[in-house]
Parts: sequence; C-alpha cells; structure tokens
Amino acid sequence: MTQFIEFAGNHLILVGAFVFISVMLVINVLQGGGAKAVLPIQAVQMLNRDDALMLDIRSASEFEAGHVINARNIPAADLKSKIGELNKFKDRPIVVCCATGTSAGAAIRELSNAGFEQLHSLKGGISAWRNDNLPLTST
Repeated sequence: MTQFIEFAGNHLILVGAFVFISVMLVINVLQGGGAKAVLPIQAVQMLNRDDALMLDIRSASEFEAGHVINARNIPAADLKSKIGELNKFKDRPIVVCCATGTSAGAAIRELSNAGFEQLHSLKGGISAWRNDNLPLTST
C-alpha cells in the first residue's frame, strides 16, 4: 500500500488521468439506459424473429444514401419532438443505429425516459453493418 501511495505521489498527472478516465467510463456505462449493444448479425435476428424496429438516427441525407431495409429514420436532433411517432412500437424491441455506434446512447436515454423498455444499440453502427456485408437500401 505504501508503494502505491508513493507511486501516486510521484505520478500525480498519470494517476489523475486514470481516475478521470475510470469515472467517465462508469458514467458512460450507467447512462446507457439499460440498453444492450448488439452486433449486426444479432440485429438481423431480432428484426427477423422478434419483429424489432430499426431506428436510424442519422441525418436524412445519410439515411437516403443507404439504410437497413424497413428502418425508420428520425434524426437524433428531431427525436425529442417526434418521439410520439414511436409510441405504437413500445411493445416491440427497438434497435437504435447511428453512423458508428457512438451517438446511439443519447437517443436510447431519450427513449428510455419516454417509457420504452426493449432498447438496443447497434454496436459499430451502420459502419459495422457495411463491414459485415449486410444489405442496405437507398431511397
């Protein structure tokens, strides 16, 4: 224990950075809204077996360039005002996808606060979907 205290005293910046990153990681995990990240192949199974809804929160132009078949597009910036459009899907699983999987968490928190319970995020987003050579459609 004394070695740890001595190390911490000699390396304040390093220890401070470690503590900061650890706290941010815990906050990120806790703010996930109870959502589980699913791989693209798991999302396909949910879409086919569980009649899940794929909610794409990318911009309309990104969505039009290529999206999962039968996905519903509500850009992240509009989600709060359009969340009522999703009420009919409250009893179904919802997989939230974004470009890379990094911004789905905020949308999941918003949906969770609105009473949605079966929430999942697409791990890696549409980029992972493309990397797995899964089909996309464009409008």
